[in-house]
Amino acid sequence: MYILRSIVISLLMLLAPAVYGQKKAMQKQPQQPRHLSKEEQEALRRKEIDDSIPFFRGVQVKVDAIGLVQKAVSDYGQYEAGVRVNFKDKYFPVVEFGLGKADHREVTTAISYHTSAPYAKIGMDFNIMKNKHDIYRTYIGARVAGTSFKYDVDNPAIIDPVYGGNHPVHEEGVKAKYTWMEALAGIDAKIYGPIHLGWSVRYYRRLSHDDGPLGNVWYVPGFGKQASTRIGGTFDIIVEL
Repeated sequence: MYILRSIVISLLMLLAPAVYGQKKAMQKQPQQPRHLSKEEQEALRRKEIDDSIPFFRGVQVKVDAIGLVQKAVSDYGQYEAGVRVNFKDKYFPVVEFGLGKADHREVTTAISYHTSAPYAKIGMDFNIMKNKHDIYRTYIGARVAGTSFKYDVDNPAIIDPVYGGNHPVHEEGVKAKYTWMEALAGIDAKIYGPIHLGWSVRYYRRLSHDDGPLGNVWYVPGFGKQASTRIGGTFDIIVEL
């Protein structure tokens, strides 16, 4: 028994350095890197591109074509242009300005309404595309807008509710004010070189108004027909500088 125990102890002493050395070698082996999924690889690629893109990316000058068509085919509309600054292809501060015009006459009542006045908007658009640096962009945004204008109204046959009879009304230069906000969603597509086309759908909500002494105005420059809310849109021709 003593001899067998001595043999076992001797074998363990001989094997111990080899086992210890193998264990140390295994510990020193570098761990294999984890395989990235396609989504993780794409996210890493976009981050590398984003880190290399400068903060200031240029300026866009745009003109709305819907207002031009509207004014050409109806008795009211607007001429609108804007400037949008590109920061990192993500954030787009924007200023829009225009001239709203109306020359309206009701056929049945012969009431006429005329105005021509400027308006202005300021706000921000956000590019919500995953690939912010693509030639296509999808925006959400908001504007605060306002106008101070004068209008002329002519009503040849207002009936006096107390004394009866017709009392024509002809007022010129009636002062009014309007402020509103716009929430929008839109897209922007590169067509050729610096030329882009953009579309937006906009929700208008009145913030404050002063219609003057005659009550509700018929048309508000930049807003459209007088109401508390309305839906509109733009079709922009854009040059990227």
